[in-house]
Amino acid sequence: MNQSELQRCLKVGQIAACEAGDVLLDYKAKGFKVSKKGRVNLVTEADLASEKIIMSHIQENFPDHQILAEESGNQSGEGEVKWVIDPLDGTTNYAHRYPCYCVSIGVEADGIMQVGIIWDPERKEMFTAVRGGGAFLNGKKIEVSQEDSLVDGLFVTGFSYDQEVIERNLVLFNRMMRAVRSVRRDGSAALNMSYVACGRFEGFWELSLHPWDIAAGSLILTEAGGKLTRIDGAPTSIYDSELLATNGHIHAGVSRILSRKSAD
Repeated sequence: MNQSELQRCLKVGQIAACEAGDVLLDYKAKGFKVSKKGRVNLVTEADLASEKIIMSHIQENFPDHQILAEESGNQSGEGEVKWVIDPLDGTTNYAHRYPCYCVSIGVEADGIMQVGIIWDPERKEMFTAVRGGGAFLNGKKIEVSQEDSLVDGLFVTGFSYDQEVIERNLVLFNRMMRAVRSVRRDGSAALNMSYVACGRFEGFWELSLHPWDIAAGSLILTEAGGKLTRIDGAPTSIYDSELLATNGHIHAGVSRILSRKSAD
């Protein structure tokens, strides 16, 4: 994709994200129905309405592009460009009126993330990145923190809906709490990655993610100077469920803690 195409994707994605965010705020004000995709995994009317808005913008402007969306799955297109969207990252937070959620839109071409957009309608914060152009928060360039001491770092994680994975991450959570200043768990992987990108957190890990959780945030983080791998330091992609994202300076130390085999 050339720069003109990338900028057009960025513009359309930003418009779609803002409109989707307005939908989320509107449903939050007037009320919405909640249903379950699993024992505790929720989906709301707002998720579906937000996704519909985003998909309509993409299909109107780029009818040949593919779409991978959390609620609708794969929408086939003939082109090599794929939009990876999460219409509401942090649904459980949203359903409980906890204001930590966002709209996440990523654009992938030939297997490489090219554009990332994350919109937090509660705080009016928009994180964006175009490959090779840096990362931005509301138009101002952002960078990861320069902290290189684990004990002085603030970290964040997320927990799966799968009980076995929860148990595994509780072990890792315990290890990290002993090694760093503190660990948060706030329920939005996309925002967590954005917060690492702008220096609010030093690192984020999670064990059970999906492409729409990772896509936009992965580009925003790397364009801000951060590092992404599996928790053992091996290469990763948006199609890998396991992720360690840091400012880069403390990456090796965190990876050693998370990936060691010995019991605590």
